[in-house]
Amino acid sequence: MTTSSSALWHGFADMGAVNASGPFVVTRGEGVHVWDDQGNKYLDATAGLWFTNVGHGRTEIADAVRDQLSKLAHFSGFGDFTADITYELAERLSAIAPIPGSKIFFTSGGSDSIDSAAKLARRYWHEMGKPEKKIIVGRTKAYHGMHVAGTALSGLPPNREGYGELMPDAATVEWDDAKSLLGLIERIGADNIAAFFCEPIIGAGGIYLPPDGYLREVRDICREHDVLFVADEVVTGFGRIGGSWFASGKFDLQPDMMTVAKGLTSGYVPMGAVFVAPRIAEPFYAGGVWWRHGYTYGGHAGAAAAAMASLDIVEREDLLTRAQELADNLHSALAPLADHPRVEEVRSGNGAVAAVQLADPAEAMPFVKRLRERGVSGRAAGAGAMQISPAFVMTADQTAELAERFAAALG
Repeated sequence: MTTSSSALWHGFADMGAVNASGPFVVTRGEGVHVWDDQGNKYLDATAGLWFTNVGHGRTEIADAVRDQLSKLAHFSGFGDFTADITYELAERLSAIAPIPGSKIFFTSGGSDSIDSAAKLARRYWHEMGKPEKKIIVGRTKAYHGMHVAGTALSGLPPNREGYGELMPDAATVEWDDAKSLLGLIERIGADNIAAFFCEPIIGAGGIYLPPDGYLREVRDICREHDVLFVADEVVTGFGRIGGSWFASGKFDLQPDMMTVAKGLTSGYVPMGAVFVAPRIAEPFYAGGVWWRHGYTYGGHAGAAAAAMASLDIVEREDLLTRAQELADNLHSALAPLADHPRVEEVRSGNGAVAAVQLADPAEAMPFVKRLRERGVSGRAAGAGAMQISPAFVMTADQTAELAERFAAALG
C-alpha cells in the first residue's frame, strides 16, 4: 500500500511522482520572480497559471481586498441582492466589453464561466421557442476547464478519459479548419446546435495561434446559421492578447457570450464572469423569467475589490501596450530556439503567449525540472509544449534572460 507523504492532493498531477520527488513549494513572489521554500529565485515564465498579469507582490491589490473584507466580506448575489463593489465592477466591465451594453454574470472562476455559458446557451434557445437547439460544439486541442460542460467540450482526450459520457449533446470539430464546423452544421442541422465555444488562442492544449482569417470565418459561419458564438477568453482576456482588453475586440468577433477569469483579478483572488450580449440577455430582462442558476461566491465582494484594483493598475501603467511589447519581445527572443534539434517549433507572435514545442513530448516533464535548475519556473502544456506567458511587466532584458535560460536547459 502506498503511503502519502502529504495530505495535499495536487491538481493535474501524478501523485506517486509528486510524493517520490516532493512538491515544488513557492513561498513568495515579486514582479516576474518567485522564490521557493529553500530561498531559490526563479523567473516565472507562466505568470502562475496564465493569470498574474500585473506581476506578483502588488500590495495595492492586497490592501484593496483587506479594506473591503473589513467593511463587507461578501453577501448574497441572488435575487435583488448585491454588494456595492460588485455592482460597480459590473458597470466597469460592461464599459470595456467588446459588445456595448453587455451584461455581466459573475462566477468563481473559468470552469464556472464555461458551464454557465453552456447552460445559458441552451436556456436562451428554450426561451426563443427552439428547445431542440442543445448541442454544444468545441474544438480539438481545446481546454475549457474541468466542470461537466468543460470536460465534455475538451479537445484533449486524456481529460475526458474515465468519466463516461458526461454530457451527451456535445461535439468536436478540428481546431484550425472552419470548414470542419460548417460540415458538422450541415450534417446534424443548425436547428440542433446551441453554441460553438472557441478560444481565440488555444491555451492549455498547447498554445496554438489561430490561422489567418480563421476566427472571423467561424464567427461568420455561426452568425449565418444562427449558432451562438462563445469566445472563451479565460486566458486571452484583460490584455493577454496584447494591445487590447480582449481578443474579441481585437479581431472584431462580436461574441454572443464571452467567458473570463484569470486576468480579471490577476489571480489575486478567484473570480470569473460571463459577458452576455444584449440580444442574448433580452429574454431574461423582459420580466417574468428566472434563470435558476448562480454561485454562492459569484461576484464575491473581496474578489470584486481585487478586480477593481487590478484594472486600475492595468490602466495606470498602460499594461495593454506593455503586453503588446512583451509579445514582440517574446517573438524575437524565442525565435532562435526553433533551430535547436530538440525543438520542433516555436509558436509565438500573437499575444503575450508562446510555446516552445519539444520534438519529443516525453521530454516535457523532465524539461520542467531542468528549467528549475536554471532559475526558471515553467510548465508543460498539451503534447510536449513548454508554456510561456509571463506577467506583462516583464522587461526586454528579462525576456532575453528567459530565452537564454531556455537555451541552456536545452543544452
